[in-house]
Amino acid sequence: MLQTRVIPCLLLKNESLVKTIKFKKYSYIGDPVNTVRIFNEIEVDELMFLDIFASKEDIDINFRILQDIANECFMPLSYGGNIKSFDDAKRIFEIGFEKIVVNSNAFKNLDLIEKISSHFGAQSIIGSVDVGKDFFGKKHIYSHHGTKRQKYDILEWVKRLQAAGVGEIIVTSIEKDGTWGGYDIQTLKEVVENTNIPIIANGGCGKIEDIRDAVKLAGVSACAVGSMVVYQKKGMGVLVNFPNKNILEEMLK
Repeated sequence: MLQTRVIPCLLLKNESLVKTIKFKKYSYIGDPVNTVRIFNEIEVDELMFLDIFASKEDIDINFRILQDIANECFMPLSYGGNIKSFDDAKRIFEIGFEKIVVNSNAFKNLDLIEKISSHFGAQSIIGSVDVGKDFFGKKHIYSHHGTKRQKYDILEWVKRLQAAGVGEIIVTSIEKDGTWGGYDIQTLKEVVENTNIPIIANGGCGKIEDIRDAVKLAGVSACAVGSMVVYQKKGMGVLVNFPNKNILEEMLK
């Protein structure tokens, strides 16, 4: 197992996998269960599934597809997408997922995180923070798949999530998403320096050097990867893959 976690972050839309660019344009990748089978063979350490339109369109959690994924998967799983209640979280854990990811509904009900964390433990819940820029280039937090700007300052909100009981936080750059241009190192570094829980980098990874930079320069504990593990290369066709673990280990020493 890699010392620094590198987590394929797979996006669900209905019952298909897709990949977005800057949270807008999306392309079909394939069937989630078949994709899990490939990651099983590659022996990936952890998988994350995010239903990207669930909160935005207020779609109920598709527990059936989550059960199909869990039945097939040999590694720890996390899921995010319109988790509204303690019972939603409980059912996801009962299906076989180890962690849940909460974003949009935390703004409506931060007590939900406290309740889940106190019952299942902080290790079971990931706070999700999507960072985007306004017309003037100022960074803000957005929810509902990047469509609703929230009033909280980025660092204020991550501190609130930590205080509420999340075990780690995934920080996603909307501007970097799907661009292959590297993570938002500046924002990640600021978040790491102002929290004392693991931070997961997300959005923009295009090569293993980007993972190295997020770890070495920003100090993150884990990196989520999307485009790089579902495409052959930038601008080329779908190919589910994973970076060479020996090369990753050597680079992250």
